[in-house]
Amino acid sequence: MDINTLEPKAVWNNFAKICSVPHPSHHLEQITKLVLDFGKSLGLETITDSVGNIIIRKPATPGMEDRKVIVLQSHLDMVPQKNKDTNHNFETDPIQTIVDGEWLRANQTTLGADNGIGMAAMMAVLESKDIKHGEIVALFTSDEETGMYGAFGLQPNWIKGDILLNLDSEDEGELFIGCAGGLDASIKWEYKSVPVDIGDIALKVNISGLKGGHSGLDIVIGRANANKLLFRFLKEAVSRYEARLAEVEGGNMRNAIPREAFAIITIPEEAKEDILKLAEEYEVLFNEEYKALENKISIKVETVPTPENIIPEEIQDDFINAVTGCPNGVFRMIPTIPEIVETSMNLSIIRANAEKIDIHCLLRSSVDSKKEELASMVDSIFTMAGAKVEFSGGYSGWNPNTNSPILKAMKEVYQNEFGKEPKVQVVHAGLECGIIGAVEPNLDMISFGPTIRHPHSPDEKVHIKSVDAFWRFLSKSLENAPKR
Repeated sequence: MDINTLEPKAVWNNFAKICSVPHPSHHLEQITKLVLDFGKSLGLETITDSVGNIIIRKPATPGMEDRKVIVLQSHLDMVPQKNKDTNHNFETDPIQTIVDGEWLRANQTTLGADNGIGMAAMMAVLESKDIKHGEIVALFTSDEETGMYGAFGLQPNWIKGDILLNLDSEDEGELFIGCAGGLDASIKWEYKSVPVDIGDIALKVNISGLKGGHSGLDIVIGRANANKLLFRFLKEAVSRYEARLAEVEGGNMRNAIPREAFAIITIPEEAKEDILKLAEEYEVLFNEEYKALENKISIKVETVPTPENIIPEEIQDDFINAVTGCPNGVFRMIPTIPEIVETSMNLSIIRANAEKIDIHCLLRSSVDSKKEELASMVDSIFTMAGAKVEFSGGYSGWNPNTNSPILKAMKEVYQNEFGKEPKVQVVHAGLECGIIGAVEPNLDMISFGPTIRHPHSPDEKVHIKSVDAFWRFLSKSLENAPKR
């Protein structure tokens, strides 16, 4: 079955266009052109700002001029993740979509339903001649996935709206009225390399097969973090078999749970069989620990050319101990909503070679003081280990407003359309609502969307029927928007 045969065609046809254009974060030239050309082809006011955000304005349909101005918002970029053996270039290749029963997925890569479905729905609203609505402002923000740069770059009074409908949530039938704030941690060591011990050989230890996922939405599942697994192995390899560390690479996105990691170590030649046996033992151990959460976790060890230089031993030991002790995963649940994560951390990216180490972590919390507490823990651990720690990109969470007029209106619409009440939620992820709300504090905001599973990983998929429900709900919500 082809994507263009799915219903509602207005949404799926636009999503097919989006999938045909490469749009990973920081490579948005083609998707920007597609959206700008789309708006102009409809004869609508279409403008962009200095950071790559796009606005397309559509006037109210006749008789709806008295309704509040609704801003529809989605982001232009997608997370580029693929399976290791997949030949796909996110900067040049289109996404290959596959209808798999009730779901749409991609061929061994992320699908980009996060946030391509939201974009497609906005485009469908803009070109629709049947939906009744007040004035619409379609806001396409840039580079959300790597730091919400578009939202941070918004200028006051540029949007000019009353209500913001963010189309970037991932559970149909749920209305999100709050989200977590975030903070990026950057951790660095710089040093002079030392030569490899004479007679040592080099091995590459590779951990793979993990599911990964969204570091906010999926963190509560408790999946394995490849960086943490690797360093459990490395600590024992160093302490028991005189291993020395030459290189580490793990994770590649700040907001994706690391799925793969590798290290190049040097060891006395006589210790090779011990390391191979240790890898086998840890593979069994990790698969036992995560058998309910992961597929087969693989630890492979292979001989590689011996490097000339390695990390100094005292730096290596501090590095390994700090990563081993670093918090990762859920830190605390919301006391009043115990099923929702309040505070968490993702040990996202590690890059190390013989001369420098770079680590990046993403801290999340819906409570600023708990986010600061977690940041203090990270700072303490790595500062004691001799690293330089810096924090950046901090943003506050979006505080829920249970008395929101648009919340009341949309709950009534959902009840009338589907015969049941939607679930009102707070999401443990960094929606742009918090940042946009700081720029435009008078906006009344709701976030919702279709059902998407495993975003930010090659297992990403969107439930086809939920897209139809999402589209019906969006259309009826526009028709029943509050009056001014």
